[in-house]
Formats: sequence, structure tokens, C-alpha cells
Amino acid sequence: MSALNTDRLAAWLDEAEVLPGRGEPVQTRFLSGGTQNVIYEIIRGGERCVVRMPPPGAPPDRDKGILREWRIIEALDGTDVPHTAAVGVCEDPGVLGRPFYLMGFVDGWSPMDTHAVWPAPFNDDLGARAGLSYQLAEGIALLSKVDWKAKGLHDLGRPDGFHERQVDRWIGFLERIKRRDLPGLEVATDWLRAHKPLDFIPGLMHGDYQFANVMYRHGAPAQLAAIVDWEMGTVGDPKLDLGWMVQSWPADIGATDSSSEMSYVDMRGMPSRDRVVAHYAEVSGRQVDDLDYYLVLAKWKLAIVLEQGFQRAGDDEKLLAFGPVVTDLMASAAELAESTDYRG
Repeated sequence: MSALNTDRLAAWLDEAEVLPGRGEPVQTRFLSGGTQNVIYEIIRGGERCVVRMPPPGAPPDRDKGILREWRIIEALDGTDVPHTAAVGVCEDPGVLGRPFYLMGFVDGWSPMDTHAVWPAPFNDDLGARAGLSYQLAEGIALLSKVDWKAKGLHDLGRPDGFHERQVDRWIGFLERIKRRDLPGLEVATDWLRAHKPLDFIPGLMHGDYQFANVMYRHGAPAQLAAIVDWEMGTVGDPKLDLGWMVQSWPADIGATDSSSEMSYVDMRGMPSRDRVVAHYAEVSGRQVDDLDYYLVLAKWKLAIVLEQGFQRAGDDEKLLAFGPVVTDLMASAAELAESTDYRG
């Protein structure tokens, strides 16, 4: 990954006055990223922060997306939601080639950096792991309570007709890309159209909420440090975040049972799905009696999202592996739809 232009960045920092150390050199270090976003650590004047921006080859709409992300993390300042601090934003692509924003550096760890092995003490102490799950659920529970109108996010999404658009948008997308039949698709799609919630409380939602998109503070007890990666953030139905988080969560987990569809983390010692959902309900104040709807929607939607990757896989083994995952998800969505008595 190419390095940032530190001279231009330093000049902008001096002008914007968002970090101390005016006139001092800027040190940068690539942290992570791919085709949609890149993240660099910045050190200047004894301060550390992070730059998030689209890479040079990202589609033009990522410029708007990065500024949309900035609006969300800026709105989270002053709330109880664990988040990265909003440091500064630059809309001028002339500085680094694309718009970017600065967020606070999080001294913590991501489940994606642990290669499916929890760091100490959670690697050996199964009893301590429950807190990781409850903290995960608490993150979106707190997010759902943010007064998004007061935070100026009234135009971030369109909560009216949210569920109708979910089905229409994603089934339309699938029709454009699909080159194979997905058993269960019609059953799940028809069920979602017939059982959409009659009423819901709009709220701020992450859009891709899971262990992969949070960071924890070091050590025990488990404490969520920040929710990250706001590319899909919007105002809609926050309970879809909950459904997304637990759609592959084992219904019951024994201390020695390591089987789980959530293959990138070790689920041994975690609480059952019902207990995690109950904690969300307690913190958020939202009822969860209609969870089955959100589970069907999450499985159905994730299957379509992953089908896109499978269709463009070529020789990419990682994307090819999505093939059976997609069919399993869609079949699971249909099976759950047919077995539930929920009537919206």
C-alpha cells in the first residue's frame, strides 16, 4: 500500500489545527484496508490518531461514503456508545487524493486480529468470555437509543418504508446478478413481504454488526472499546442489527462445544442466543418478541450479499467458499420462515 503524502497532510493539520504539534513532522503507519477503505496511524506532537479514507482505486461514491461515516462518528460524540473519537475531516481530495477523516486511536484489540483465538485471559478462562458477548449486544443496544434527530442525522436514512425497501432493493439486486437457483429464496422472500413489522421505532443502526466490527479494551473484564467500520450505517430499524449479530449464533453453547457457524471466533463458553438477546432487550428497552422476522431477514440478506462475491469469485478460493454458505443461509431462512407462527 502506497504511503500517505506526509508533507500535504502536515500542512493540512497545521491549517485545520485538529492535532497539537504544529510544524512537527508527521509519522504514518499503514494499519489495514483493501479496495474500499484504507486506515493509517498518524503520530504527531505526542498524539496518535487514525486516518480513514478510500484508496486511489475505490469507486467515486466512496467519497460520499467516507463523509457519511464521519457524520455518524461525529454524532456519537457525547453518547454512551463506544466509538472512536471524531478528530477532524477533510472534504478536499486535493490534500491526499480522496476525502478523509481522522478518528481517535483505539488502544485495544479486534477479534479479526486474533486468528480465531481469543487473547489472554479469554483464551483460557471460558468464564470470562461471556462478557465479550454481552458487551457486543450492549454496543448496538446503546446505539439504538441515540437521539438521531437531535444529532442532526434526520437525513441519513429513510426509516419510512424501510422494510419494504429492504426486500425490493435486495431481490432486485439479486435478479441482476444471479446465475443459479437458490432453493428457499421464494419462500423466504414471500414470507418477508407478508410478515414485515407493522410498526417499529426508527433508530441509528450499524448495518454489519458482528464481532468483526468491534474492538475491545485489553484485559478482563470484557469491555467494548469501539464500534468500527460504519460503511453501512443508516437510520432504519435497529433490530436488524440484532438479527444480523445473532443469525448464526448457536441456540445453546456448552463449555466444551466448539461447533458454530461463526467460524472466525471460538464460541465456547459464550452465553446462549436467548440470553444475549435478553441483554439487548434490557439495555435497549426494545421488545424482541418478533426476533424471528429479523433472523429471517438477516439470513436472507446476508445470503444475497455473499452471492455477489461468489458470482465474481473466479479462481479466488475465499470467494468460492461463499457458494455453499449462501445456499445454507437461504435454506435456513426459508426453514425458519416456514416454522414460525409470528404474524407481524
